[in-house]
Amino acid sequence: MGHGKETPRQKMIGMMYLVLTAMLALNVSAEVLDAFTAVDDGLKKTTKNFTAKNQVLYSDFNEQYVQNETKVKPWKDKADEVKKRSDAVFDFIQDLKVEIITVLGQGSADDGVVTEDGEINNENIEGKDNTDAPSQVLIGPNADGKAYDLKNKIKDYRDFLIGLVNEKDISVIHSLETNLETKDPPKTEDGQNKSWEVKHFEHMPLAAVMPLLTKLQVDIRNAESEIVQYLYSQIDAGSFSFNKLEATVIPNSSYILQGNPYKADVFLAAVDTTLPPKVYIGKYDSTLTEDGVYEYNMVGSYDSLDVIEGKGKFERLSNSLGKQSWGGILKLLGPDGNYITKPFKRTYEIAKPNLVVSPTKMNVFYVGVDNPVSISIAGVPGNKITPTITNGRIVKQSDGVYTVRPKRPGNSLVSVRAQIDGVTKNMGTADFRVKGLPDPVIKVAGKKGGKIAKNVLAAQAGVFAEMENFDFDLEFKIIEFTVSTTDRGGYYIDAKTKGNSFTKAQNDLIKGLRRNSRVNIEEVKAVGPDGSVRNLAPIVFEII
Repeated sequence: MGHGKETPRQKMIGMMYLVLTAMLALNVSAEVLDAFTAVDDGLKKTTKNFTAKNQVLYSDFNEQYVQNETKVKPWKDKADEVKKRSDAVFDFIQDLKVEIITVLGQGSADDGVVTEDGEINNENIEGKDNTDAPSQVLIGPNADGKAYDLKNKIKDYRDFLIGLVNEKDISVIHSLETNLETKDPPKTEDGQNKSWEVKHFEHMPLAAVMPLLTKLQVDIRNAESEIVQYLYSQIDAGSFSFNKLEATVIPNSSYILQGNPYKADVFLAAVDTTLPPKVYIGKYDSTLTEDGVYEYNMVGSYDSLDVIEGKGKFERLSNSLGKQSWGGILKLLGPDGNYITKPFKRTYEIAKPNLVVSPTKMNVFYVGVDNPVSISIAGVPGNKITPTITNGRIVKQSDGVYTVRPKRPGNSLVSVRAQIDGVTKNMGTADFRVKGLPDPVIKVAGKKGGKIAKNVLAAQAGVFAEMENFDFDLEFKIIEFTVSTTDRGGYYIDAKTKGNSFTKAQNDLIKGLRRNSRVNIEEVKAVGPDGSVRNLAPIVFEII
């Protein structure tokens, strides 16, 4: 541990390995080997925690990228490359674990040592004191094992990460160098030189090698977390959290009803509440400096706004109709100690209240049916409007859409109130005529009387009532009618029925008709949607 300053966590793990390795050299019991397994399981949990933490950082990068692609892209690309290289080294170490288990003769689907996702189940490993399998894979017979490849991969990974750090950020560089150290240890007291690979993996039992490889994985995820946090911090380092300063005005509305105030928030798109801007309202003038930059200054009399949480609060009450103009300048102290000044201008319009209440079908209301009505007020959302009605009831279907059902013929008065800026106001009334439903007309074979062939009339099922030239889709039901004519002797004969269908007696009467004779559909009664029974005018057919 003489290669540099280590973190408390690294010191603790290093001391643990020294103690456990010494105990192994003394051939301590299997409980010691199980202690190494416990260490490995703990390190795996740490790895999972780092992985989850890193995933949050990458998600933060993605959110920032969506908001400002141009600004975030250079740093996100570097973070994506860090993830790619971190995963590559991490997976290489995991593959080494699996290979060691395989050389040991385990790792099949039956022994449960290697799970489906490539993890190692320490509890099922046999031969934890085996030193041959780790040395064979990692050191090799001619010092050509994969530990040498591992060292180079860690070194390349460390150099890549350090290359992403500004040389002025010494603490970050030192942390990466210490966390991913691969230098050979100093000479021992007897003058022997041991390489990094030999020190960590030669003649080491499997129980010690597994947690050591897991520790290296922890170091990879730890370094990944540190560098990704560093890259994320560089997005806004040394600048405002936005790349363009613009004075922003958000009014409550640009269309104001007479007698109501016009309100607006004036602020920068990104606000630091600890450093509020100064907002001035009135006339201003601009001067072009030698640097080609315009300077803005207020002229004449002007007002300043109260600034609350970084926002200037503007309010003006005006009864003058028409377009209104206002503006000013906004000043904010910049990072260099100089004020950044931005001008703004806005207009809004004041109009008289404009209530619109209109039936969507006709210019009157009809008794006994739902009359569709639209109600709107310019500049007021539909959910802030409340109508009432005399002589009937009004029911809301959706914002701005209602149905009216009057009680009786006469007049109906619709009154409308609206909630504006938290205050309920009377917006006006509209008067409508109320009529009863007109009578339908009788039809047979689609005809209201006139000439008809006997076979056509005899083929009809019954009598029907239709509303002609009426916008509402209403249905009247025939409840009784009479078919009448005169026989050859000039005598009146008839046949009555309930409902709207021809009876056998009525059909027989029709079949006995002669050419040029007349047949009447009379005494017709129908019931409408309002429940009232109507006596309808008769119709007459002439047989041809």
